[in-house]
Amino acid sequence: MDEFESLSHSRWECKYHIVFIPKYRRKVLYKQLRKHLGEVFHRLAQRKESQILEGHLMSDHVHMLISIPPKYAVYSGPQF
Repeated sequence: MDEFESLSHSRWECKYHIVFIPKYRRKVLYKQLRKHLGEVFHRLAQRKESQILEGHLMSDHVHMLISIPPKYAVYSGPQF
């Protein structure tokens, strides 16, 4: 079994499979964007104390296995 994360009063293991799909499933992710997306996703995860455990970039969508602390919601609505 994997190692659990812990705080002073609890132990947790929150892993989520997240899929990003561009509008109309345009095949834009293999061009110039591909070089930069991995770095961008990792920086965004670090901001929320999260960790990308595994990721696959397809031509028209992205799969990620991400570990998120329980104090953060996976989705918290649009950030306008």
